[in-house]
Amino acid sequence: MKPYERLLAFVHEIRRHFLLLGVLIIGGTIGFYTISPHLFEIIQNHLDQPLVFYTVAEPFLAHVQLALSVNLLVLVPILAIILWRSLAKPFQLSFKSQLNFTIFTCFLFYCGASFCYYITLPYGVDFLLSFGSEQLKPVISVSKFVTFVTVFVLAFGLIFELPICMVFLAKTGVASRQSFEKGRRYALLVISIVAALLTPTPDIVNMLLMGGPLYLLYEFGIIILKILKI
Repeated sequence: MKPYERLLAFVHEIRRHFLLLGVLIIGGTIGFYTISPHLFEIIQNHLDQPLVFYTVAEPFLAHVQLALSVNLLVLVPILAIILWRSLAKPFQLSFKSQLNFTIFTCFLFYCGASFCYYITLPYGVDFLLSFGSEQLKPVISVSKFVTFVTVFVLAFGLIFELPICMVFLAKTGVASRQSFEKGRRYALLVISIVAALLTPTPDIVNMLLMGGPLYLLYEFGIIILKILKI
């Protein structure tokens, strides 16, 4: 099967799940919206930040955004199942491969999201607010705060999927283990750029908090390929 045929087959397979995805996303968001005040309280206590709003609709939209983001976090296992089931036919993945890919996709995503929430975000927020003074008092908008937190947590979760992507590319013949080994210097460059763009603060420590684990995940992916003899 040619690459574009595989892509078309994948799109066809995943389109079959659009209705289910729509129901889960909308229904779950409505459900989490009902407890969003408690979710706000948890995040505020964790990051210790008072929040304000500037427009009439801002609190409502912030609650919706938080509910949607939490819902996506909860739906990761279902999204992973749908993704790998849709990729199975065009890329000829066995049931065992689908199961393994799904399990490790969820595991790595939650590792990345947790790492961001418990380590990177608190440090980043403290660093940014350290520039405040008697003349510069922090007044944080609730919508900006929710966007800041949810975008980085979800982004870290996705970035931590690097080993899974490497194994998939090698297993399907798109890339080889040798190409990953030879491309270490380029991987390090790309990881440095991604870390600089996605970390909440521009300081070197916070960049290392993302770039370091990412490069270790890259090496981990190579080790996994060696173990699997791909």
